[in-house]
This record gives sequence, structure tokens and C-alpha cells, in this order.
Amino acid sequence: MNYKSSRKTYFLVFSAAIAAIYTVLTLIFAPISFGPIQFRISEILCILPFFTPAAIPGLFIGCLLSNFLCGAAALDVIFGSLATLIGAVGSYMLRKHQWMVCVPPIVANTIIVPWVLRFAYGSQDFIWYAMFTVGVGEILAIGFLGNIFLGVLNRYKHIVFGRFITE
Repeated sequence: MNYKSSRKTYFLVFSAAIAAIYTVLTLIFAPISFGPIQFRISEILCILPFFTPAAIPGLFIGCLLSNFLCGAAALDVIFGSLATLIGAVGSYMLRKHQWMVCVPPIVANTIIVPWVLRFAYGSQDFIWYAMFTVGVGEILAIGFLGNIFLGVLNRYKHIVFGRFITE
């Protein structure tokens, strides 16, 4: 197998693995993963674009599958997943600044998800209140737990990601 085909294979396998882990974590913790006050444990994976671009489609597909499998409204499946995609792309773009990697997913979800809750589910909460509750969940999941995960994973990045690390 040559280097180019092994990179493509790696990309597909890592993307699929990230999507699967995101989906499983969301399904396991479904009671706290959805609603106006949500805390998605799977969101800690949003720091993975720091290590590999394969995390971008993996996170998007994982969120898409999670929302679909948990019976979310169509607008939630689409726009909630797009919020994760925007956050993942932003994280990848900020990978040179390790501690900024968590900011794009927090911001994207804090801005987009409250509107999804309003239009997809008819939430009567004020948008600013929904932004606060979603934002707090994102800060705890990504800002706190995600940064801890980033620090731990950074110590073992050569074992986990091998020669495919984005530097």
C-alpha cells in the first residue's frame, strides 16, 4: 500500500471512528444530550480537529446520526449538525493556538442551537436565555472537559494519531 492510499484510508477510518464514538456517547447520555438545557458529553470530541482534519467530517456525521437516531426534528438534524460542522472547521483553522480550539464549537452551538430549539420545537424560551443555557452546557463540555481531554490526548498524540498529526 502506498503512502497516498494509506492517507486516504486513514482519513476515512478516523472519520468513521470519530462519527461512531460521537454517536455512541450521545446515545448513551441521551437524557442530558437534548433539550433547552443540554450537556453533550460527545462534544468533548470537538477538540479533535486540533489533531486531524479527519475529525471535521467525523464530527459532522456523528452529530447528524445522533440527532437522527434520537428522533430529533428535521431542522435540528440539519442545522444542529451544521453548527457542529462550523465549529469543527473553526477549530481546525485555530489549531495553531491550542487553547482557542474549543471556542468555535462553543460559539457556533451557542448561536445556532437556540434558534433550532425555537423553530424546530416551538420553544417559548427567550433566545438570550436559550443561548445562555446552551452556552453553559457547551462551555462545560468543550471548554472544561474538552480542554482536559485535549491536554491528555496531546501527551499521547503520536501513539493515537501516528504520522498523520496535523502540525
